[in-house]
Amino acid sequence: MQVEDDVREAAEELVLHAGRIFDDGSSVDVEFSEEQNPRIADEKYTVEITSSAAGHVVRAEAGAPEPKTALDMAADKYERQLRRLKERLIQRNRSAKKPLNQPVVGSEVEDGHSETIVKTKSFEMKPMTAEEAALQMDMLGHDFFFFLDGNTGQHGVVYRRHDGAVGLIQPE
Repeated sequence: MQVEDDVREAAEELVLHAGRIFDDGSSVDVEFSEEQNPRIADEKYTVEITSSAAGHVVRAEAGAPEPKTALDMAADKYERQLRRLKERLIQRNRSAKKPLNQPVVGSEVEDGHSETIVKTKSFEMKPMTAEEAALQMDMLGHDFFFFLDGNTGQHGVVYRRHDGAVGLIQPE
């Protein structure tokens, strides 16, 4: 959608303000979208903010009836995500000598229901530990994260279990 100049300036200001947490000068993508369905009046405008900070992808999304309101909500979420990431990195750095809790190992079996693929994503896979993958999953707000294990060189998936714990799927 076309964004008015005052909303564009507000977006730049809010993102710069939130970006001071890491102050690494990385690029930030702010995407506005407008839903044409009149039944979705509460979230007609959606704002998605995505950036890379300290080697992690940070993503925040919010919807509201007005674009500026959606922007404010997304910027608040984005800033909270950045603060949370920084706190976790500091905490992990301080407790590097302590062993981290290992994720629960499990497996998922598909029910045989076939779905049509409607979207394909590709991204750079940097080797990381299962703990780093779980952190990345939380930063993205996803229920699972596919990663390349730096220790074994094999691919794996961390996922959020129904009980709130983190599970890990690895090849044999």
